[in-house]
Amino acid sequence: MTVRMRHTKSHRNNRRSHHALKVGRLSKCNHCGFEKLPHVICANCGWYNDRQVIDVLKKLDKKERKKKEKELEGAKEEQGSGSLEELSRK
Repeated sequence: MTVRMRHTKSHRNNRRSHHALKVGRLSKCNHCGFEKLPHVICANCGWYNDRQVIDVLKKLDKKERKKKEKELEGAKEEQGSGSLEELSRK
């Protein structure tokens, strides 16, 4: 019968110090400004790399489609007005 060495709390915790989860990095969609994972199609508008890959509105019913169109128009207006303000400041 062999005697096993004791594993102290500090050694156990030092070993587990690298097991923490890291915060995922998000980037903004060039088309709608929605936060998304980099190198992934935007779930909000269906655009990737300055072209539309998925027609998100096609999958929605009539009521949801109108709501989504208004959201997208509002996002475009916010982006456009923000760039004009920045130009006027310069």
